[in-house]
Amino acid sequence: MQEELDLIFDELKSSNSKTLSHLENELSRIRAGKATPAMLNGVMVEYYGSPTPLQQVANVTTMDARTITVQPWEKNMLNEIAKGIMNANLGLNPQNNGEVLLIAVPPLTEERRRDLVKKAKSEGEHAKVGIRNHRKDSMDMVKDLKNEGLSEDMAKDAEEEIQQITNRYIKKIDELLEIKEKDIMTV
Repeated sequence: MQEELDLIFDELKSSNSKTLSHLENELSRIRAGKATPAMLNGVMVEYYGSPTPLQQVANVTTMDARTITVQPWEKNMLNEIAKGIMNANLGLNPQNNGEVLLIAVPPLTEERRRDLVKKAKSEGEHAKVGIRNHRKDSMDMVKDLKNEGLSEDMAKDAEEEIQQITNRYIKKIDELLEIKEKDIMTV
């Protein structure tokens, strides 16, 4: 029975790690005042009739803390890329100089910063819900094992272990959110 319990714990940790990395990815898309190539991660570009991620048709870099440059691999893609960035509703206006797209990232207002913090907290709450769902699934598996003959003490210990794993991941989410909030609110 211990092997089954270890399997449940490993599966819980694996699911929680995926949820945590998804949260990190989502938080990296929330801009915190300075320009980063990750801000354009969700941008899709019409490339010969099919929607393609921007990173597959151009090189995205930052020139300085306020400017992103997009260097397409084919010059005829400049207008399509600009259109894709505009359609992504990021509040960014790309400037086409014939060679590259220059995107000036405007400084954030206090109100916009507060909105971004709310968005980050919302993403964190989604992650916590995912973690709790994983906990519920694991608890259900322990109950099934209890019905198959797992002792009462082992079931109690397993449930405590599941709760401890859950608490560790919830704490990691809170730490990530705290770091992101500081990052956003720093002028």
